[in-house]
Amino acid sequence: MTIYAVFDRDMQSAPAVVADRFSWFAALLPPLFAIVHGLWLELLGFILVAMLLGAASNLIGDGTAFWIYVVFAVWIGFEAATLRRAALRRRGWRYRTEVVAGAPDLAELEGIKSRP
Repeated sequence: MTIYAVFDRDMQSAPAVVADRFSWFAALLPPLFAIVHGLWLELLGFILVAMLLGAASNLIGDGTAFWIYVVFAVWIGFEAATLRRAALRRRGWRYRTEVVAGAPDLAELEGIKSRP
């Protein structure tokens, strides 16, 4: 069972649900995760950090730059849900509630049931 944050834009559309858990997809492929979920500001930030690490690798060493990147990617995996929730809020979605469900579609149904 997973905790899902439920967001509504209006009563006619289906709610958006975001699972509150570690994302392997975000940790292994951060740029692709950002593109798939429309996280354009986060993608820009990731590219900036990757470029800074590439430039700093001459000073700190290639191995150190690699491990800093790995830690950064793992951090993105842990914060993936937070990044998605922040992006939904920027787009005008309102936080409605949290539900515990076994799958995203069940969380959507619970979100629809909890509408006022």
